[in-house]
Amino acid sequence: MLELYGQKFSSRLLIGTARYPSLAVMQEAVKTSGAEIVTVSVRRENAGGKDGDTFWNIIRELNVKVLPNTAGCYSVEDAISTAQLARELFNTKWIKLEVIGDKATLQPDVVGTLEATKILLADGFEVFPYCTEDLTVAQRLVEAGCKVVMPWGSQIGSGKGIVHEEALKRMRAELPGVSLIIDAGLGAPSHAAKALEMGYDAVLLNTAVAGSGNPVKMAKAFAQALEAGRAAFEAGMMKPREIAQASTPVAGTPFANTANARSS
Repeated sequence: MLELYGQKFSSRLLIGTARYPSLAVMQEAVKTSGAEIVTVSVRRENAGGKDGDTFWNIIRELNVKVLPNTAGCYSVEDAISTAQLARELFNTKWIKLEVIGDKATLQPDVVGTLEATKILLADGFEVFPYCTEDLTVAQRLVEAGCKVVMPWGSQIGSGKGIVHEEALKRMRAELPGVSLIIDAGLGAPSHAAKALEMGYDAVLLNTAVAGSGNPVKMAKAFAQALEAGRAAFEAGMMKPREIAQASTPVAGTPFANTANARSS
């Protein structure tokens, strides 16, 4: 079971609700994925109107946990005000915190993220901070009070998968009691499986599903990949070797004697 701030979930997939060709496709993809948590951009959905009403009706029908995010915020002040608005709109203490530092790469401003995290935690929020693979930053976020940390696999929407694998493995090893979620950059189900094979607790993705040729089929593919990745991690994967080792050793196996026994 996946546990986030004391709440338990069967699925290890968190899925976004943007960029789908239609709301109907989004709804079907989320259902097919088995995801129990969806992320919603507060800035996008707060526009309201008829389309906004339809969107919220669909979310309610899905009966999922909403994780609002501060996507599009480039300052601490903006992120905090957006988080406070999200708390009013969704009646939740959860917030996926994004403080973006660079418009081209959408890399998080780690200094601003840490500052905003401390303010929001003091205000009673349960923060899901989006950060880089920097171990020191992750450690500071945990020391501040975060029970969940969300390092990127690679740049948002890039589809490159896990770029800095060794750094992310080290983060997993150094923060054994923290729920770690790979957020951003995953483009293929194999990327998600890899994250869980490394011991990460879950993944969050949007574009890889919504932007595919068939979001519903892709959602199913990611769900299956996550199951395989987690099962592999729990089973304990073999360690790579520098030399070959036969899967069926022949030393000491009495093939010749067996043949002789048949002919006698």
